[in-house]
Amino acid sequence: MKNIIYLDNAAAAKVYPEVAEEMKKYLTDEYGNPSSIHQLGDRAAEAIKMAREKIAKEIGAKPWEIIFTSGGTEANNLAINGLSIANNKKKKIIISSIEHPSVSELCKFLQNWGYKIVEIPVDKEGIIDISKLEKEIDAETLLVSIMHVNNEIGTMQDIKKIGEICKQKRVYFHTDAVQSFGKLNIDVKNMNIDMLSASGHKIGGPKGIGFLYVREGIKISPIMIGGGQERGFRSGTENVPGIAGFAKALEIAKKVNKDKIIKLRYTLIFELEKIGGKINGSKTKRIYNNVNVSFPGIEGDTAVVFLSQKGIMCSTGSACKSKNLKESHVLSALGLTKKEIAGSLRFTLNEDISEKDINYIVSEVDKIVKKLRIN
Repeated sequence: MKNIIYLDNAAAAKVYPEVAEEMKKYLTDEYGNPSSIHQLGDRAAEAIKMAREKIAKEIGAKPWEIIFTSGGTEANNLAINGLSIANNKKKKIIISSIEHPSVSELCKFLQNWGYKIVEIPVDKEGIIDISKLEKEIDAETLLVSIMHVNNEIGTMQDIKKIGEICKQKRVYFHTDAVQSFGKLNIDVKNMNIDMLSASGHKIGGPKGIGFLYVREGIKISPIMIGGGQERGFRSGTENVPGIAGFAKALEIAKKVNKDKIIKLRYTLIFELEKIGGKINGSKTKRIYNNVNVSFPGIEGDTAVVFLSQKGIMCSTGSACKSKNLKESHVLSALGLTKKEIAGSLRFTLNEDISEKDINYIVSEVDKIVKKLRIN
């Protein structure tokens, strides 16, 4: 088996060993149902309480403002659908043209219920037009939902500025922070964020766990009905191992050497450009571990398979889209040509990557690009 160079951390990061150990405790020893009133149940409930407090503290929230979900997709659905059900007098929702499908597809669905969905365009670097956003907010607007960091191109939006505008205009502001939580500094009060979604498996935690922050006082309706867990907002027995693992992953993620990753990310960008790659998205307003590059004239999916055979694991963009062969709406929104979109690759780095790895990656990408262009 070849040594694996893993560059698909925006899809799912490797679970930290410490996280797996923390989860094991709640799978084999402390396995009680947190709704049970016996000692094992009490200890499971206490584990959730502690995790909720750690996660809330990370974003400057109150513990009871955190609702645990099965991940970012459910959190986004609970935020938007839950808010629209509970506040159905206003029928306009504003999003960006590069939102994750769990936001954009849900908003398309809401059009069937009479909602007007407005997509704010982005420039060639993937940054939204804030002046157009401000102009679009009117008396009929219920919600603005703009993601913090894009999952494909890694560009970062000025959510503090967006939050200020929404507060002035008295509309709710939700941000999908799945790619930024645990990596960038977030303060929901200072940034005027009303709702925020995050997920565990992007920061070395387990899959199947996430949360939605909902500012105290905001009315949302549950989208899952049952036993009334999570203060009635998300019924279903809580995923105690997942919740404990998520909190442990956050603890470790905060210690990641970002400077090392940034340096290697810039090296990778420089070397990919030298062999003819075109970087997609902003080079400056970009999360520290993302590189999205196009090689027109190749098929990105084919390149991913070839690179995988060389031990290099990357992707063509969103993990949610990588197997259904749809054209990237994100790259299309940036104005890329069909050839540039088809020839795109996404590399998302972690601390395990070395300079030697970067040299090997670039060498293999160069070989594969030349081979695919010849064929």
